[in-house]
Amino acid sequence: MKDMCYYEVLQISRDSDKSTIKKAYRKMAMKYHPDKNPGDKEAEENFKIVNEAYQVLSDDEKRSIYDRYGKQGLEGHGQSSGFGGGFDDLSSIFEEMFGGFGGQRRERKTYNYDLDTEIKVNLDFNEAIFGTKKDISYKYKTACKACKGTGAKGGKLSTCKTCGGAGQVHMRQGFMTFAQTCPACHGTGQGANEKCPQCNAKGYEEKTETFEVTIPEGINSGNRIRVGGKGNIAPNGSRGDLYLYIQVKDDPNFVRHDDDIYLEVPVFFTQIALGATIEVPSIRGKVELKIPKNTKDKEHFTFRNEGVKNVNGRGKGNFIVQIKIVYPTSLTKEQEELLEKLQESFGVQSTPHEDSFASMFDKVKSWFK
Repeated sequence: MKDMCYYEVLQISRDSDKSTIKKAYRKMAMKYHPDKNPGDKEAEENFKIVNEAYQVLSDDEKRSIYDRYGKQGLEGHGQSSGFGGGFDDLSSIFEEMFGGFGGQRRERKTYNYDLDTEIKVNLDFNEAIFGTKKDISYKYKTACKACKGTGAKGGKLSTCKTCGGAGQVHMRQGFMTFAQTCPACHGTGQGANEKCPQCNAKGYEEKTETFEVTIPEGINSGNRIRVGGKGNIAPNGSRGDLYLYIQVKDDPNFVRHDDDIYLEVPVFFTQIALGATIEVPSIRGKVELKIPKNTKDKEHFTFRNEGVKNVNGRGKGNFIVQIKIVYPTSLTKEQEELLEKLQESFGVQSTPHEDSFASMFDKVKSWFK
């Protein structure tokens, strides 16, 4: 359940309204509540995931972000796992749990693959910053017609012999009983007596599709883009979604951190001493950098709103220049003479270490008396 999309977690369609979402949440929360599954770590984890799914899908803003970018897009929007349904939802669940409850047994999934699928998309540095269009070629699964996605010859399934159709197996340790998903049928409660010869019991065949997708401006590594209706196909013809997992290549000069862009600028030591104004390349052209006298090595200069446009429309980042002081690797005789004259012209200022270390030398000598 951990890797399932939130709609699959609550077993609802993507166009479900809030009433349907709430009803599905209550049903799943009752099923996995720790008080109904004492000692069952898997049920406890599923209960947290169910609450996490409801937090997102019951909130219009979070749901919109999730539908577009998946779970990665929710970072920084207050998303967390645990209880999120509100006290009214939880109290009604407890009433149903401890005051008697009923409900229909959910229809079991007869195919053995997820409808949502994901592929990695590599982008150049500039493509991610400014957006682009990409031709995407990928493989998706569609149910085997011969076995209707079951993997069984003729689509004929029988009750799983391991769990007796329950979808779970129980084991006892001392006075505690633990339940876990049946390893033979993976929780479906059904199995194949004979393998489908058409798909070799996989239950699906793979097909290739190519389409063009628009990459939004400001996308970054780790973001996901949801492409609706491009996922795997179930036996009944319903289709999941395709998620594009974004990976952005590094640039040899610019460094990106979230929406900020960093650039190291080499500056000759004489420019640092005298001060200078230079032109610096930015991601959109060039900017003018004024370097004050005696600027420090690795000092930062910030150009506001000259960074990357936020993918969610929350302004722009900054362009940050870091100074790197450069010294000559070799000197001509004439240059050495000029520097010596320059040093002499500063007098005692050119040897600041002498005053600083004089008392230290005396102190160190005293340690050995």
